[in-house]
Amino acid sequence: MEWDWSFVREILPTLLQGLEITVLATLLGAVVAAVVGMAIAILRLAPNRAVSRGTSAVASFIRGTPLLVQLYFVFYVLPDIGIRMPALAAGVLAIGVHYATYAAEVYRAGIESIPRGQWEAAKACNLSPAQTWQHVILPEAVPPMVPALANYLISMFKETPLLSAITVLELMNRAKIIANTDYRYLEPMTLVGVLFLIISLIAVACVRLLERRFPAPGH
Repeated sequence: MEWDWSFVREILPTLLQGLEITVLATLLGAVVAAVVGMAIAILRLAPNRAVSRGTSAVASFIRGTPLLVQLYFVFYVLPDIGIRMPALAAGVLAIGVHYATYAAEVYRAGIESIPRGQWEAAKACNLSPAQTWQHVILPEAVPPMVPALANYLISMFKETPLLSAITVLELMNRAKIIANTDYRYLEPMTLVGVLFLIISLIAVACVRLLERRFPAPGH
């Protein structure tokens, strides 16, 4: 099969529409991962052992099961108990919660790196727990975490083709539809690889900048 540039020009707009959905799903999933990951990290550090161990067990279970299975569960199983959502929302929720368990470990490591004296100083200043987190702990802990969290964002972007399993019309799903309709796989699948590579290279360059802007402690 020879490369057909006219076919490429014909299908590229459709693939770019799929790329928009892919990027949107990645960014929304990253927001979910950041928020839920922080909540998991704080609960794992809770003084109550039942809360800490329960949260750790749930996070380990999510990390230890395949993302594809979680996507099927959210999109196909939850409707059986009355929880229905659009395919994109289900995909964002599943991929966001999945990566939240990894982000939580980054958060936890950053929080635990804060010297004990900072906690004691906040207590001496009569700061409430919420004020301590908001004004003392998180401003110091979060910046060094940024490069690691950005790496997970890249990994999340590369996982988005799994969303095609629950009918999300992202880049990979649109390429498969084109290929199955026109019986030409060379051009659409090659373009998918090229588009993913371009976005990934841009993201990697951004991560390098972040690593220089927010160096890890001790560097």
